[in-house]
Amino acid sequence: MNWDWDKLQEKRQRQPRPDSGEGKASGPGGGHNEPPRRRDLGGLPPDPLRRVREFAAPGGKTFWWLAGGIFVLWVLSGIYIVEPDEEGVVLLFGEYNRSVPPGPHYHLPFPIESVDTPKVTQVQRVEVGFRSSARSGGQTQVRAVPEEASTLTGDENIVNVQFSVQYKIRDAVEYLFRVANQAAVVHSAAEAAMREVIGTSEIDSALTDGKLKIQDDATRLLQTILDRYEVGVQVIAVQLQDVHPPQDVIEAFKDVASAREDKSRIINEAEAYRNEILPKARGQAAEMVNQAQAYRATRIRIAEGEAGRFAAVLAEYQKAKDVTKKRLYYEAMEEILSSPDMEKIILPQGTADRTLPLLPLDVLGKRPARPAQQPGKEN
Repeated sequence: MNWDWDKLQEKRQRQPRPDSGEGKASGPGGGHNEPPRRRDLGGLPPDPLRRVREFAAPGGKTFWWLAGGIFVLWVLSGIYIVEPDEEGVVLLFGEYNRSVPPGPHYHLPFPIESVDTPKVTQVQRVEVGFRSSARSGGQTQVRAVPEEASTLTGDENIVNVQFSVQYKIRDAVEYLFRVANQAAVVHSAAEAAMREVIGTSEIDSALTDGKLKIQDDATRLLQTILDRYEVGVQVIAVQLQDVHPPQDVIEAFKDVASAREDKSRIINEAEAYRNEILPKARGQAAEMVNQAQAYRATRIRIAEGEAGRFAAVLAEYQKAKDVTKKRLYYEAMEEILSSPDMEKIILPQGTADRTLPLLPLDVLGKRPARPAQQPGKEN
């Protein structure tokens, strides 16, 4: 049941009090009119809209407290923190205003200013020619994308190239405002750069020993393209994941690649053997040359000493010939008899006169060499 509470209150005020006569004049001794009292309306609740109107009235204290609290929260909403791996980009009415380093900062609350905090040190990755997804158990599932992987080499052969690009944000302003969907731009630029590099290479180089050069060339070309588009990213590396020919001829290419690897292995083994043998041969040659030079110097010094000794003996011989002859004889005999390599037979003088001096040549030829004797011992 709907009640018109305002009209009900006016009606109650117009009704006379039951304990006083209607029409009594107020005056001295005559009493005065009292304000009407609330009647019992049969258990009806008080006016609920009245409290709402009092709470929301512009002149009420509650209204100002609520408005002040909302204003304080709006002002405090401008406090923000830039993480160590982020860079703060502040926008004033949607336009770039300033950049701030990591740490706590403040900007005018929304919608006056807003802030973006891209992660400038995080390494991001795009995949071309394949897609990888994590599976349960820590394994990674790789799915090939042939329409991205197929490319043409410089010698007009088709090859499937799967590679990934790692990059990070270099200029946050360019990254946020120069292009949209930055990952797609990097993906398309990487695909174009790799096709251009593969187009100038031969298939044998792409399948075997030319992968490192292809990666370096693709990295430089991709960075040039992204700088031209002002994407604001820095290419860290371009990594080839797999390079293989089409499935129909893959076996033949595997045989060629195996033969080339065997050739490279044999060449490396031969070079290793050469590098091992040549230093030894050079060392032995240098040793032999040094020994020959030392022997030459020794023989020269000995010959010069003998010549000087002979000249000294000759001078003494000319002074005293008999004495010098005997001294030379004694020295020669002393040297002969003291030699441990010579076998000596000593006979008395009388026996020597009756003995035939016949040497046993056949026995001496078969007899083994005797060890050297100590000086002073004779046989």
